Amino acid sequence: MADMTNPIRHGGNLREAARRYAIPFENWLDLSTGINPRGYPVPPVPPDAWRLLPEDDDGLAEFATHHYGAPLALPIAGSQAAIRALPALLRRGTAGVAPLTYGEYAPAFMRAGHAIATLDVHARDLPGTLDHVIVANPNNPTAERLPPATLLRWHAQLASRGGTLIVDEAFADVDPASSLAGESAREGLVVLRSVGKFFGLAGIRAGFVLAAPLIIDALRDALGAWAVSGPARHAVEVAFADIEWQREARTRLQRDGARLAELISDRGFDVRATPLFAWTSTSQAPGLQHALAVRGIWTRLFDLPGMMPSLRIGLPGAEGDWARLTLALRETCG
Repeated sequence: MADMTNPIRHGGNLREAARRYAIPFENWLDLSTGINPRGYPVPPVPPDAWRLLPEDDDGLAEFATHHYGAPLALPIAGSQAAIRALPALLRRGTAGVAPLTYGEYAPAFMRAGHAIATLDVHARDLPGTLDHVIVANPNNPTAERLPPATLLRWHAQLASRGGTLIVDEAFADVDPASSLAGESAREGLVVLRSVGKFFGLAGIRAGFVLAAPLIIDALRDALGAWAVSGPARHAVEVAFADIEWQREARTRLQRDGARLAELISDRGFDVRATPLFAWTSTSQAPGLQHALAVRGIWTRLFDLPGMMPSLRIGLPGAEGDWARLTLALRETCG
């Protein structure tokens, strides 16, 4: 499943695209990520946030428990930090990972000595051979969602044999009702949350682990002091406190996500979508990515051996960006 000899590919590699297509960096429309293009407007950072060491007892963890409705929260430098650290803290075994999902999970577990097995996300019950399961909900890039009842049933099956269910909710902010944050005190359940996607603050590298005390304490020890910078802590606190912005952003993203899905499906593609990106699986995906790229629009291609290629397209922001994408799709797909 995971090729440990090649670097993991991510969206957002715009400078690479600029070099490949010889188009100046500033002329690109980057739709290769699922980041809110109209992110939270962080106010000026207080001088002390730059000058002083961050303090773990500044209330950020409590802000997060209130925001997510979780019993406990650990601030981390983006959910990527937890993905890398968690496997080494879990009993070595076999980890189930979906065949097409965020590419960091399988390599992280393999580095920690776990075996990797393909997860059937449509199964009612998990095979007894799995010790740990990692699920993105909604999934990146396929936009597939699993009901909370399914995930809790899987958690019970894993927990009964000392296993762990890790649920990555990086794209769940627009639909909080689907979250397992409120259940995260259960032993053997870990929920990861990201500030980067919904709030459009990927650059500050901040996220949270929601879990029982045993996992929280082990991760805190593994990650060490000052895991989240002072400026990042300030940005998260003000963003979490701005309920009106969050309400308006959810409404806008639901509308814009539906608009993007319709725009792509009108060109004849079968589309799955979240409010932050649309995804289509088609043999035309490599050609479509190239055709958009020569027009200065960068998208994310998934072209794995043995699988139909697919394309993920993020949200445009300004109306001019929507018009540019609409024209490019019309010229490319007719």
